[in-house]
Amino acid sequence: QYKPPRPGSPTVEHGFPHQPSALNFDPQLQLMAIGSKSGAVKIYGAPGVEFTGLHKDTAAVTQIHFLQGQVRQNHFLRVTVLLLLRSCDLLCVGTEGGGVHFLDLPCLSLRENQSLLLDQVMQSMPEDYRCGKSLGPVESLQEHPQLPGKILIGYSRGLVVLWDLSSRNAEHLGVSLQQLESLVWERSGSSFISSHSDGGYSVWAVASGNPYTHQPVSSTIPYGPFPCKAINKILWRTTRSGCPVVVYSGGMPRASYGDRHCVSIQQDKQHVTLDFTSRVIDFFTVHTTDPEHEYDDPSALVVLLEEELVVIDLLTPGWPSIPPPYLAPLHSSAITTSCHIDRVPAKLWDRLAIAGKSQGTHSPHRSWPICGGKNLAPPPKQQDLLLTGHEDGTVRFWDVSGVALTPVYKLSTAHVFHTDCDLNDDPLDPRNDPDTQQEEEEWPPFRKVGCFDPYSDDPRLGIQKISLCKYSCRLVVAGTAGQVIVLGLSDERSDHMIDVSTVDLLQDLEGFTWKGHDRLEARANPTPFPPGFQPLVLVQALPPASVTAVTLHAEWNMVAFGTSHGFGLFDYHRCTLHPNDSLAMEGPLSRVKSLKKSLRQSFRRIRKSRVSGKKRPLTTPTSKVQEANAALADQEEVAPVQRRIEPRSADDSLSGVVRCLCFADTYLRDGTHHGPTLWAGTNSGSVYAYALEVPGVCVGSGRVLGEGSVEAVLGKEIQLMHRAPVVSIAVLDGRGKPLPEPYQASLDLATAPDMSNTHSVLIASEEQLKVFSLPKVSAKTKFKLTAHEGCRVRRVAMVTMYSTAQEDYCENTLVCLTNLGDLHLFTVPALRPQVRYECIRKEDISGIASCVFTKSGQGFYLISPSEYERFSMSAKVTTEPLCSVQLDRPLESQSRLIYHTHTGRVAAGIVGYRLDLQHNQEDFGQGQQQVFQAW
Repeated sequence: QYKPPRPGSPTVEHGFPHQPSALNFDPQLQLMAIGSKSGAVKIYGAPGVEFTGLHKDTAAVTQIHFLQGQVRQNHFLRVTVLLLLRSCDLLCVGTEGGGVHFLDLPCLSLRENQSLLLDQVMQSMPEDYRCGKSLGPVESLQEHPQLPGKILIGYSRGLVVLWDLSSRNAEHLGVSLQQLESLVWERSGSSFISSHSDGGYSVWAVASGNPYTHQPVSSTIPYGPFPCKAINKILWRTTRSGCPVVVYSGGMPRASYGDRHCVSIQQDKQHVTLDFTSRVIDFFTVHTTDPEHEYDDPSALVVLLEEELVVIDLLTPGWPSIPPPYLAPLHSSAITTSCHIDRVPAKLWDRLAIAGKSQGTHSPHRSWPICGGKNLAPPPKQQDLLLTGHEDGTVRFWDVSGVALTPVYKLSTAHVFHTDCDLNDDPLDPRNDPDTQQEEEEWPPFRKVGCFDPYSDDPRLGIQKISLCKYSCRLVVAGTAGQVIVLGLSDERSDHMIDVSTVDLLQDLEGFTWKGHDRLEARANPTPFPPGFQPLVLVQALPPASVTAVTLHAEWNMVAFGTSHGFGLFDYHRCTLHPNDSLAMEGPLSRVKSLKKSLRQSFRRIRKSRVSGKKRPLTTPTSKVQEANAALADQEEVAPVQRRIEPRSADDSLSGVVRCLCFADTYLRDGTHHGPTLWAGTNSGSVYAYALEVPGVCVGSGRVLGEGSVEAVLGKEIQLMHRAPVVSIAVLDGRGKPLPEPYQASLDLATAPDMSNTHSVLIASEEQLKVFSLPKVSAKTKFKLTAHEGCRVRRVAMVTMYSTAQEDYCENTLVCLTNLGDLHLFTVPALRPQVRYECIRKEDISGIASCVFTKSGQGFYLISPSEYERFSMSAKVTTEPLCSVQLDRPLESQSRLIYHTHTGRVAAGIVGYRLDLQHNQEDFGQGQQQVFQAW
């Protein structure tokens, strides 16, 4: 019976399994299984069909197989290879000692009288092969494709035995002088193919009248004659054309390309060497398995690599790649930041999808070849995006509306700058696309395949912050070298120059020397940009320190950004005007008219505080806030779940880091006139509030400001008593609700904010939450989120919780994630604690740092460099696998997996709504009955 997940618990995993170690495919069910070194077993079918299980104790899965029937016991053997004999319900197990054992299904009990021991094999060997040496471990087991019960057994030393289970005799022996790596039958069963350690493969004939074969029909070293590495695995698939498709891994010339990770495909004169950037784990072909068909006719090749999954279309000329609808390598370049966009408008979604198709994100050739099972989840009510920023300067857009995380569009910012690895100026040139790069050398015929690239051309390109306005299609990305790029969405290719504006945050400051990296050099010539998001203006902060905060208000055409040296306000609308227009100002720096005298003075105060380490004098607005803080601090009684906060030192060298920025239309100067404001919070517990005069924006009196430049005047300066870093700032309207996003109210997409009652501002620091009334900035309420020693707030978000009982009822809730991995939910604006959930392990520092919340009460965090864990705090809104697999067998017989771990354990698991592993309780004791559990 289905049980919904507990709030705060994981619901689904997105991305590519970390450290995969085993692969298998069931052609009848069309399900693919992947095992990992951490003990995870994951099964995939059609998009949305996923089953996941995990060992309680880490045990690397080395082999995995599908089977049918009930399995209730397990055995310990030093296993090297497994083979399922479906015809006689036997599991054939090859061991390191060279023995072959048979386990009865479904009970997995050892069939002693059928075990094939070394002495039996030695008796069947020719005299000239008996030299007293060990045959080595069993390397391969293959059942005859036409005659069930006959098994091809390959030993490491080179001996191949065709064993008949019914007569218990060796019907055929093949002897190779090279160490054996793998075996595969030809479909008719008249021959088999062996691969070897010298980089070659051989074709052997199986003749009924000749039990001993010393010479193969043919032998080939594809990349000889110089010494080559071993061919680890080989597949031989027949086709109607008469030319088989041969697929094998390894075999590269040892001296020249011994470090390459390759899989080669050959058919007649066609020969391609797929060159990957990570190690090949395993591969299989999707082909016809119906015994009535005479040929295999492979349609696709699936290659599991250490860092990604690659699928090759074998039916299309040129054998192109098929982009997967899931299992995409999130970490193709290391993830540096992320943000979630909910309820994406259909127009924006369609335009992004079209731009993504032009990049090859969606396959124009074939559909996904692994499509077993049925997704029972209802279609998503809304379309959501997850944006990830990466070390190589790319921003990737992912569809996270359902269970399957699907790539939609990729934006590269590297073409805005000159880098050391520039190929040419045209990003649309096929030569710049690694997926379409053809032969690098005349021989072997390498082709770069896959998108995993762990190396960055320039670490300064790394994306640190992202902000997207889904209504105006404006995007802002900020990077490691102080670059802030404003982009607009275009459906056509464009060749244009990018406006560059420089903002010096340290002007007039004497005695400061920047010792970090240089700024990135923008291209001076017109640059071609493909359809999609195209850069409009580049704002370069000086010194080129990493951007720590960014916010966008597209309705006001304003961008605010912060670094460790201060923060800046930029009007990108007027910056992009033509110099001959009447509104354009003289000189390059005069375009940044938002940097007024009062703003520069506040920057200097921040810098002097950080550089000198002295406490700066408080202005009049700050004094009022100090009094309000003191009034709250005078309360002697502290709630049981709270503790007093110890003040922090003002000598912290990182005190000037800007942690958060916020735009708001609120009351700042007085209680009568409201207007645009900018709020900035720093690492030293300081909050700066600026009143903005934005041309064309209506202010509280109904007056619309005329043309001109943006004015920014310091209105309030708040200094938190304990100097804890400010994590988040949110302005609440007269009803205590968060202000709507830009354009939401004007487009009637959200209720207009209440401007008739006094507003308030909620300031979340690492130590506590505080609500101040506006415009007087008097403290209203607070909550010290320090129930446990060492507790610190790491992430804060305003989310909407929907009722399961009443369709149109919802509440605004403040969610806090602490460094202990706990989620705390509070009412707004009363800050009354509602519930606490354990979400992330406190030892998982990277997971806590990567967490991002959705506005509907869900969240994502990285559980590995390549996987996001998804969770939900809402009983109403959850995203989890709801799927089924149709089995053409009695209901009492369940689909199972046989797998083998590095500990020598052979065991089984049930494939159902959950993936369970059943153990023998006598062997493993109480509490080990269920090792796998999925949600």
